[in-house]
Amino acid sequence: MTAGWAIYAPMRMETRALRAGLPDGDGHVHRTGVGARRARQAFRAGTVPPVMAVAGMCGGLDPELRPGDVVVADEVRTDALTEGAIPATLHLPAAPLLAAALRRRGLTVHVGPMVSTDRLASGAQRERLAATGALAADLESAWVLSARPGAVPACVRVVADPAPGHVLRPITLAHIRRALRSLPPVAAGLAEWSAAATVRQVLLASPRSFCAGVERAITVVEQALDRYGAPVYVRKQIVHNAHVVAALRDRGAVFVDDLDEVPNGAVTVFSAHGVAPAVRAEAADRQLSVIDGTCPLVTKVHSEARRFAGRGDTVLLVGHPGHEETEGTQGEAPDRVRLVPDAAAAERVTVEDPERVSYLLQTTLAVDEAEEVVAVLRRRFPALAGPGSDDICYATTNRQRAVRAIAAESDVVLVLGSGNSSNSRRLVEVAERAGTPAYLVEDADAIDPRWLAGATAVGVTAGASAPPRLVDQTVAVLRGLGAGEVDERVRATEDVHFTLPKEVRPA
Repeated sequence: MTAGWAIYAPMRMETRALRAGLPDGDGHVHRTGVGARRARQAFRAGTVPPVMAVAGMCGGLDPELRPGDVVVADEVRTDALTEGAIPATLHLPAAPLLAAALRRRGLTVHVGPMVSTDRLASGAQRERLAATGALAADLESAWVLSARPGAVPACVRVVADPAPGHVLRPITLAHIRRALRSLPPVAAGLAEWSAAATVRQVLLASPRSFCAGVERAITVVEQALDRYGAPVYVRKQIVHNAHVVAALRDRGAVFVDDLDEVPNGAVTVFSAHGVAPAVRAEAADRQLSVIDGTCPLVTKVHSEARRFAGRGDTVLLVGHPGHEETEGTQGEAPDRVRLVPDAAAAERVTVEDPERVSYLLQTTLAVDEAEEVVAVLRRRFPALAGPGSDDICYATTNRQRAVRAIAAESDVVLVLGSGNSSNSRRLVEVAERAGTPAYLVEDADAIDPRWLAGATAVGVTAGASAPPRLVDQTVAVLRGLGAGEVDERVRATEDVHFTLPKEVRPA
């Protein structure tokens, strides 16, 4: 926990419950009193800390909220009809980070707007406020957080009065008890959040996010849906990113693991990672209308595999087992291609004829690791032949160089990307080999504030399959923790563009 932080709650029962969640809670939890007037008066004298949170109980506006549910506000409003209302909405962009910390403690957490009023909301007022999209209402948050406009803010409220219904009813006491039981873990989560409020600088790696091959693959599916209508079937994930897959699925794409899940004759897209000839043959037998989304750089590796195998070489494919790209490449010549995942395997691999041996690389490998493996192969097989140009994708290389540059200046690096994305995982490894802790996260919601505790400079990048908006959201969260400076470190400029397959090419 940082020294300059505090939690403010209106009632004694709430402060007592919050202190129970902190080993040194007495120094961090303060009572303001109930209502706007007391909340304003609480800050007329004394200093206000640079990191502050308001916590306690609230009334639910959304009927889906249950007693004990936690609302983390991403913005705090005041009711326009409230006397002394604060006209500006206070935005809290770090809300996803705090919400993730609370969910890890087993709490049911909702993120959305909180509205502060001058009296308990009930009846028609509650319905009116609910219509604005606010999740819950309280009596103090807006005025507490406005006491120090420059502070790093948070607002967490636990539902004690769910909608619909009257505020005072026989079951209300049971609801309050349930809400109070949620406050100790809320306080513990706020302590983690406060420790991350040391971030002052964000370092953006460039290039980052989508590469030309990923953009092409996504466009292939989008154009297929526009031209042929839903459903369009996609073998495997078009690219390895959960957000991309979900967005295309919402538009009507159907993702399958095997072609036997596709109806005969249906429009079918092959993913960016490529497929083996046996898959193409199966598609032809099924009379599937195939659109090939394979990245042209992967197609190049397939062509090299056929050429090397065709002249009688044993082809040593440096890559990761189980990855769709390596499986597709191996399928070009299953009896001639052998997978070599690392330097240890390179020391053990055997070939029929040491004078007829070549190597290929998975396009998304870490450059330094691939060089280590190839060095072992060259030592063991002096006649080793290789591709005419580098197999590792230019975008993979550029992103690794860029993350290496920011890692040198960062206390921690966040890599946006899905867990099954090879190029994203390599970015984490590159940063770690540079001596900087690094974490792969699906999106801003997955960031653990403990990773950021005490950090002042945070590096941010994204794998080639991760949408740029995920980076924007992450930067917004870091700004919400106090980062006032965002610096981009450009290590390359990419202007590559790949032509679309003829089946979806504009007329």
